Amino acid sequence: MIEIRIDDRKIEAQEGQTVLSAAKENGIKIPHLCFHPALKPSGSCKLCGVEVASPTGKQVVMLSCIMKVKKGLEVKTDSPLVMEAREKAFNKLLQMAPDSGRIRALAKAYDVKVTPPPNGCIRCRLCIRVCSEIVGAKALKMEKTPEGPQVVPRAGQCIGCGTCANLCPTNVIRVLDEGNVRTIFIKEMIAGQHTLGRCEACGNTYATESFLRHVEETTQGHPDTKEHHHLCPSCVKLMSNRALTEKERVKK
Repeated sequence: MIEIRIDDRKIEAQEGQTVLSAAKENGIKIPHLCFHPALKPSGSCKLCGVEVASPTGKQVVMLSCIMKVKKGLEVKTDSPLVMEAREKAFNKLLQMAPDSGRIRALAKAYDVKVTPPPNGCIRCRLCIRVCSEIVGAKALKMEKTPEGPQVVPRAGQCIGCGTCANLCPTNVIRVLDEGNVRTIFIKEMIAGQHTLGRCEACGNTYATESFLRHVEETTQGHPDTKEHHHLCPSCVKLMSNRALTEKERVKK
């Protein structure tokens, strides 16, 4: 047996054994993803780095899944040098697999700060601007979160028009109509849920009741506003075509 020291703790290891294997046998945790005892270690993930002294005496980070134990070896698993290398390794892995919950959970377990998970939003603010400047509902805002600035809904402000989803360039915001209910999602977060109104002519659902009320309230009193109706675009087009046809017939 060979005696080594890991984090100021003396342990015994077998000759030819790796530092990672010896640490695992003694309950010392070192993060790793690509290691498996049935396979030859490859050092691909670079997470299992530990600090040791090089032959010149300089402190360096070596991969514990590959490095073999030797008499008098002193290993540090959580030094500043190790943490710096570990953070780089985690973030490099997340560049390839940004949505990996396993990698992020492992980083959190070892107190490693990593890049926030992407949610597809590019922070262009088109949704916020159109909702505020054109629609007038002011239902969205940018808010600081632990994962960085995020578009979030203002409680009770969404009218379910879906304009934000139509303008979103990355499809982070989406609209789902099921039965007579419309749900507006910002990724998996529900921004608003509304009952859909029915067309007075054909009976099909076509717009939320909240949106229809909003239109009536914001256009009320405008000199060019005609009497409000609840007609879907298809029926409006059909009636317009009929009106034009009738107008042409009268002219003749």
